[in-house]
Amino acid sequence: MATLPPQQPLRFEGESHRARDMAQSFGSDPERYDRARPSYPAALVERVVAASPGREVLDVGCGTGIVARQFQAAGCSVLGVEPDTRMAGQARQRGLDVEVATFEDWDPAGRAFDAVVAGQAWHWIDPIAGAAKAARALRGGGRLAVFWNAFQPPPDLAEAFGAVFRRVLPDSPLSQRPAAGAAMYAGICARAADAIRETSAFGGPEQWEFEWDRPYTRDEWLEQVPTSGFAARLQPETMKQILAGVGAAIDAAGGGFTAHYTTVAVTAARTGAADPA
Repeated sequence: MATLPPQQPLRFEGESHRARDMAQSFGSDPERYDRARPSYPAALVERVVAASPGREVLDVGCGTGIVARQFQAAGCSVLGVEPDTRMAGQARQRGLDVEVATFEDWDPAGRAFDAVVAGQAWHWIDPIAGAAKAARALRGGGRLAVFWNAFQPPPDLAEAFGAVFRRVLPDSPLSQRPAAGAAMYAGICARAADAIRETSAFGGPEQWEFEWDRPYTRDEWLEQVPTSGFAARLQPETMKQILAGVGAAIDAAGGGFTAHYTTVAVTAARTGAADPA
């Protein structure tokens, strides 16, 4: 396991946690989001559970409940916190108990959990306020684990996707790097680790990585493209052009491909007892 080194002081100007409009854009089609977004490797869930003192889990930014359902399947009792009522409604339809609030404003109300987790959501939360709130919600020895899925299509297809974005959105960062490789999460992971240290309520943060592959058909990949954060700012015609170009690239590659994923997690154990509510 890798221990994360200290970084330079955090700077919040332009940080993603301030982009609340984009953070809540995912609820525009929660059913599509729930269908299309990938889950997380079972090895991650198993490791978090094994490293926690019990099986009471708080899922922060739970969305439609993708992470929560995996922890439930592992035998955990899960409470979700989600600011978007549309996403929360979808999660409730799937059997999850959800409280609607931003995590920064959410009240633990004296409750203590064995693990606080967040999948593809922690960058929408103020990292310092989030780490402090997680410390309040965790019992002694409880584990904070925040993680992201970084994907990489085959190199030739990644270049073809990049060509589509360069043509349709030449000023977008996606025109240079259309696949969210693990390196793109280095800064997010560093900020999360620094904020965990700043609370002085956790042991040293570690980074875990899990490698896995997922095959996609053309239609499966095209269904998930509009669920990404960048899609919220696009006009329908622009998205139509992107989907057409990406679809044509997949057709030229044989109608499907296997994406390589690296799930990166920043995690630390709560020291002492949970703070009083």
